[in-house]
This record gives sequence, C-alpha cells and structure tokens, in this order.
Amino acid sequence: MSKKIRIIITGDIHPGGGRVRELAEKNDADRLFGNFLPLIRSVDLSITNLESPAIDGGEPIAKTGPNLKSPVATVGVLKSAGFGLVTLANNHIMDYDYEGLCSTLDACEEAGIETTGAGNSLDEAKKPFMREIGGIRLAVINVAENEFGTTQNGTPGCHPLDPVQNFYTIKQAKRESDRVIVIVHGGHEHYELPSPRMKETYRFFADAGADAVVGHHTHCVSGYERYNDVPIFYSLGNFLFDKPYAGTVTPWHMGIIAELEISGEGVEFKLHPFVQNAEKAGLRELKAEEREGFDAKISELNGVIGDDEMLGVKFEEYCSNSRRLYSSYIEPHSIRILHALRNRNLAPSLLTEKKKRLLLNLTRCEAHRDVLIKTLRS
Repeated sequence: MSKKIRIIITGDIHPGGGRVRELAEKNDADRLFGNFLPLIRSVDLSITNLESPAIDGGEPIAKTGPNLKSPVATVGVLKSAGFGLVTLANNHIMDYDYEGLCSTLDACEEAGIETTGAGNSLDEAKKPFMREIGGIRLAVINVAENEFGTTQNGTPGCHPLDPVQNFYTIKQAKRESDRVIVIVHGGHEHYELPSPRMKETYRFFADAGADAVVGHHTHCVSGYERYNDVPIFYSLGNFLFDKPYAGTVTPWHMGIIAELEISGEGVEFKLHPFVQNAEKAGLRELKAEEREGFDAKISELNGVIGDDEMLGVKFEEYCSNSRRLYSSYIEPHSIRILHALRNRNLAPSLLTEKKKRLLLNLTRCEAHRDVLIKTLRS
C-alpha cells in the first residue's frame, strides 16, 4: 500500500425532523452542509449514519422511545452532498418494521448510495462494506447495541453488538482487506464519556484487528484515545439532528466529523468540529471562543478516558444520578403520581428487597438473562 486515502465519518443524521426536513426535501445541500460541503466532496469516501428509515407512510412498531422516519425524498440530498455510504445499524432503522427497512434500502440504491449494517437477515446485516479505493482494500463493519432493531438469526434488522460474533467478523474482514474500520452505534445518551464496558469493548475490537473504531448515538461529543496505535472515537455527537433551539448552543448542537487518512503505515486523523441546527438549520463552523471551549472539553474528556479509575468514578456518578429514573423503570406500575411520591420518600417502593435480588440475578447472570430476554420477547 503506497497510496494514502482519505475518508470522513460523521454521527447521526435525521433528515426527516424539524428544519432539516424542509431543506433535505428541497435537496438544498449548500444550506444544510455549509462550509463543510467541500470536505465531504473532496475525500475518497464519505460516511454518515442514517438515523431514521426513509419511508412515506408505514406503521410504527411497538417500542420504547420515539419512532423516527424520514420522507424518501430526503435521501437524495446525501448523494448531492457527496456521501457514498450510510451506516444503518442503529436503534431507529427498524422503527417502521421491515417495510421501513426495505424502503430505506431501495431509496439508497436509487440514489446511488451504498449501505451497511442492516439487511434481511443476520448474515446480510453483518456483511461489511468492502471496496478497493486507491489501491487500498477497505472494510467497514457497522454494529449497534441491542434495542428493538437488531436482527436475531433469520429476521430482518441491523447488525447487533455481540463482541464474540463481532470478533469473528472483524477477523474475517481483516483477512480480506488491508484496513478495517468498525463503526458502533451505542452508549449512554447525553453522557459525554464511555462506560468502562464500552472502553473495554472498543479496545477489544482494536485487538481483534480494527484499524479504527468510531462511535455515535449519544447525542453529544465524547473524547478519543489511541490504543496500540488504533484511534478510538467514543462518540462523534449529532451530525444533522434538529430540535427546538432556545438561544444557547448545547452539547446536542455540537458534533465532529472525523477525517481518517489511511495508508500502509496506519491511520492518522483530523477532527472537524461544528455546530448543527442552532441559530438556523444546517452546519456552521465554530466561533473562536467556541473552538477554545471545545478543545478544552475534549482534552478534559480524553484525560478521564485515559484514567481507568477516574472513568469508573465518573460512571458511578452517572449511575447514581440515573438511579431514580431506572428505579421507576422497574417498578411494577407506570403511575406518575406514585413515582413522584416515591421520589419524595412519601410512598414506598412496590418492589420488595427479595424481588430486587431476584431481578438483579436474572439480569446479571448470563444464563438467566438469555431466558429472560426470550421470555419478554414472546
């Protein structure tokens, strides 16, 4: 491998939401991608995560959390911008069931955009995107944490996070290519750090043969590290994902485009931070004071990621802050007033200590969890 190639990878794009939808339906790539359009178009391969199925109509599946979708007409703007590959392994791609997945695959094919990470079966979903670009054989593997859209055996869906099976997929891709990129959709929403489990898993992917590991899903930017010379980005944040703007740029509005320079010597990278869907729809470059704050924040996050003890402490704090919410999830009722009273210590939990121990054992023990998941699915 004598030639270098450049690729970019972004976080989540939801072209069917808010102000983004109007510009996407008009195929207005200039206003959506702004000053970043030359970058997207200049590299050898541009990759983004299509966070919603492209379907007109359809019936939403029963799930927790919102069901997202985008009009089929919005897919074309990705091709106009210069994207050649979209990752589909995420927690929304099956929000409109098999019909939504098929419609998305058809829309991408019609637009001339490659896809990876989802399919009619596990075998299809786990199949890497593989291309020879500039004399370098590149493989891209896309997986997602297991929510309502991952495929099991012969069912349609997206490629599940399963470190054992993912290991074999990475190994096989490494035998058939020069460089392997693993893109993971996972993590704790609105939490700016990986959990210790995530750090261990992403490093495991590097040990398995990945030349870079890139994460998204959390709706906020996280830090990164180099592990055995493999760059690992724990979350790129949102790419184009609108929400009402209240006059302040929040972590939701910040994102990163990761530019990877791939050669025979390894993978080098540059970060291109941006603000998305703040004062107006689309991407804009950071102002000087925003860039200063961004650099300081990333440096702080990187410092925590590099310290296992501190990373554990931060995750314990996150879990402590989330305890009331998760406690409400497992209470055997969904009555808001009872949750409010319990949070104020004015009503007891309906879960006995004995029942809590049982739930702990059912979810912590791998053998019990296997049966519990199948029971709840049925």
